Amino acid sequence: MSSKTDVKSINEIRKLGIDALSEALGPVDMARFLQSFDLGSGDYTKERARWLDQSLEEIVGE
Repeated sequence: MSSKTDVKSINEIRKLGIDALSEALGPVDMARFLQSFDLGSGDYTKERARWLDQSLEEIVGE
């Protein structure tokens, strides 16, 4: 087991995560699990600022 001072690189963490998912789910379900995440698009901060200046009716109308 790693100590608290043993800092892993992001690549090591990703590999360990993929290995754990593959072991727990199998390769096919691991791929399906990873595909289920959608990062989305756009700029939430800018869109939120615009929404805050609108009424609910204006937002729904768009």
